[in-house]
Amino acid sequence: MSTRYFTDREFGQRPAVSETIDDRVWGALHALIEMRVDSGAFGYRFTEQCADGDGPCGSDRRAFARFLEAEVPGIDWPLNSQEVPETPIALDLLEFCAKAVGEPVLGSYHSYQHHHHMSWDRAAGLAIFVADVNLLFQRNGIAFELDANGHAQRILPQPVVQTLGWAMFRTGDDQLDRLLEYARSHFLSPKLDDRRDAVEKLWDAFERVKTLEPGADKKVQADALLDRAAVSGSKMRVALGDEAKALTTIGNNLRIRHSEVSQEMIERSEQLDWLFVRMFSFVRLLLVSSGRSG
Repeated sequence: MSTRYFTDREFGQRPAVSETIDDRVWGALHALIEMRVDSGAFGYRFTEQCADGDGPCGSDRRAFARFLEAEVPGIDWPLNSQEVPETPIALDLLEFCAKAVGEPVLGSYHSYQHHHHMSWDRAAGLAIFVADVNLLFQRNGIAFELDANGHAQRILPQPVVQTLGWAMFRTGDDQLDRLLEYARSHFLSPKLDDRRDAVEKLWDAFERVKTLEPGADKKVQADALLDRAAVSGSKMRVALGDEAKALTTIGNNLRIRHSEVSQEMIERSEQLDWLFVRMFSFVRLLLVSSGRSG
């Protein structure tokens, strides 16, 4: 059955631009989780045993609550539909639930205890849970989703998606490959601090790229690299030199590669997106021009 509503079909899906789970979405997530507690879906991981010793019969609510509070600090059980947690905490909660969920399969009915004995279809339960969460996010323009394994990830703006489409790193320098892959993978994180770390590693990769060409010192090496990207003396070569200087200045003045009190913190997600795309595109140009794109 299609999960697309009339407005999705007629006008397109709402842009995924919000990085905050608001009270409306939280209320629905709260209900979604409570429904699965009641149905016994979390018994896949937190299994309640029949008091008569006849096998599994649902979710062990006490075990669920104790593990939840220990694994996701910042969440108290029972959940409060009126108290919206910080978005990273809510995403941790969803990942916790995704690890525990399975679709209940009802077995024999135990009339004395008034319950069914159960088993769980893990794949079906996880897929349904992921689909339900992602529908709520999509309908409300939330820029996160759960992947098929139940891991939260950010939905990237289109310019970032296009930039990261070039994501295989075989530059011939193992350390540079590791820096680039770290930057790429961590920039997908829902957490802003992870993305700041990704930008830092990308600037570190830029500094390392400058030293890959032969030369007596870093400036000579950097100039040789730029000469491979554009003809020496051309307007494009001048523009690329100016861009390299500008990016170096940005890395020194903002809190990217250094943490002195004079450096300014990058506070907003869209600012990180802009910086990441700008630097990643420039590094890509240098690598492709020098035959290091893999």
